[in-house]
This record gives sequence, structure tokens and C-alpha cells, in this order.
Amino acid sequence: MDGRFIDRVVILVRSGKGGDGLVAFRREALTPKGGPSGGNGGNGGSVYLLVDRKLSTLADFVGGTLFRAEDGEQGGSSDCTGAAGKHLVLRIPPGTQIYDNLTGNLLADLTDDGEKFLVVKGGAHGRGNSVFATSRNQTPRQFTKGSPGREIQLRLELKLMADAGLVGFPNAGKSTLVRVVSSARPKVGDYPFTTLHPALGVVKTGTGESFVIADLPGLIQGAARGIGLGFRFLRHAERNRLLVFVVSPDLELTPSMQLSALQAELLEYGGFQDTQSLIVLSKADLIPPDQLESLLRTLPEGAIALSSATGAGVKAFLSTLAARVRELRS
Repeated sequence: MDGRFIDRVVILVRSGKGGDGLVAFRREALTPKGGPSGGNGGNGGSVYLLVDRKLSTLADFVGGTLFRAEDGEQGGSSDCTGAAGKHLVLRIPPGTQIYDNLTGNLLADLTDDGEKFLVVKGGAHGRGNSVFATSRNQTPRQFTKGSPGREIQLRLELKLMADAGLVGFPNAGKSTLVRVVSSARPKVGDYPFTTLHPALGVVKTGTGESFVIADLPGLIQGAARGIGLGFRFLRHAERNRLLVFVVSPDLELTPSMQLSALQAELLEYGGFQDTQSLIVLSKADLIPPDQLESLLRTLPEGAIALSSATGAGVKAFLSTLAARVRELRS
């Protein structure tokens, strides 16, 4: 895999055809006119989706690709049943929603590791002629064909699941902060929209605990109406236990104006009314010491000032964040 982040893909899946039944008769040395011995076919393979917590992207899927399970084999002589087709199990990351792409209906919303969903069931096996033998018809030539497999076009949409998601305007310092506190290595630059895709990192605390933090693409005004990365960003923000609003002193809007604009976008999109939050004033090294306290007073109580460049305030931020995550998990 080349490291691409893909959070939406359309694919075709097809279950296997059931194997046909067989017409056959026993032909043994002392029984030249033996009875029917045609066996049943094997069932076709089904297609399943399986949640794998090790995955965080849909990059294993190429849009438009057909994924198909095996067909069942034809029945054999001597009443032998044909081999069943192998099931196809496609692994997906937690938080994947499965839609029928033609109708738009939501088929499943899979969030738990190991959760399994039957997408299309394999075709039923055909019956061999031995099944049709009766006292009146001892040499039947009837048989049935296996049922065809079923095909469906799916749309897979990923909503990243993390303990904490960083929300902020482009160039607010989110990516740098994630690099400092976690194992994630998102691209960092001094220009907007550096982060075009979410990045997940694992934060390990000194107590042996760990939690997942997401660096979400920079939000811009109008995102709730689809402007910029719009809905794709907000979709990923929905499933974070806690939102960390990151505001910066060196953007066009003041930190308090940034916070108000971010909160307004989330409220317009909907679904965030009950989501807890934490506020971070980043790039504190750019703020003169005599102005830092007055700037913090423009933000809600509990806002934390930190500098990813110098490390000032990072330890306090992680301690507070870990405590909040622990509380939400319980």
C-alpha cells in the first residue's frame, strides 16, 4: 500500500454461483444398471465485510473493482457433493459505513473490531438426480442448476474514530502539535491546507495508558455548506470522543474569533451539540509574556496555552487531555 488516505470508494461485490447438480448412475461390475448417483452441487461463496482495527483507510480498495467470491463446484458421481465456493472476506477500518450505491440506503455502520457483516449470500446449490429417486421413478434424470450469485454496488464511507480530534483553521498548528505528542507524522508547512487528509496518532502517557488523536484537515468558514474540504472534514470530526479546538495568534482572525467561527460551523452542520471540547492556544512562543494572560482571558475558562516549538505547556495539555479521555471512556 502506498500510504494514500482514501475515505470513500465505490466497489462491486458478487457472491459465488451455486454448483449444478449432476445426473449420473452407478455402473459397477455386478450392477450394470445401478440407481442414480448424481450428487448435489456446492453452495456459492458469500461476501462479508470484517472490521479490522489495524486499518485506518480504504486504500486497499480501488474504485470500480469487482470483488467476487468463489462459485460452488458441480456435484460428483457416487452421490458426492461438490465443494462449496470459498467465502470472500473484505477487511475494512472501524467507522466504515456501507451504502447501496444505487439506492443510497445505509446497509450497515460498522464500528467495533471483529464486527462482521454479510453483504451478499452465495447462491444455493443445485440438486443431483439421486435426490429425485422414488419407488415409481428409480432412474430419474432430473437435476437442478445452482442459483446465481448476487451482485451489488457498494459505497464505502469512512468516518475516522479517535479519542480526540484536533479542529482548527489551516495553519493553526494542529499538525505540528500531533507530531510532537504522538506517533503520527503528518506533513507540516507554513501554508494553509497542508493537511488534506486526516492523520491518526497514538499518544502514550507515562502511566502506560494510550489514546488515539486525529489531525483533521483545516476547517474553513462555509465548511458546513460544503466549501473547501467541507463535508469530508466534518464527517471525520463526528466520531471523535472529544474535540480539541486549536486557535493561533498569527492568523487573520483573533483566537476568540477563530473559536466562534469553528463552533458556528459545527453547529450549522449539526450533530456536535453534546460533544465535549478542549481549547488550545497554540504557538505561545509568538506571544509576548505580558500579553499571554490577557489573550487567554478572551477564551473560555480552561483554555491551555502551549508551544509545539519549545514544548512549553505541552505536558500540561497532555495531562489534561488524558484525564478527559479517561473520563469519557468510562
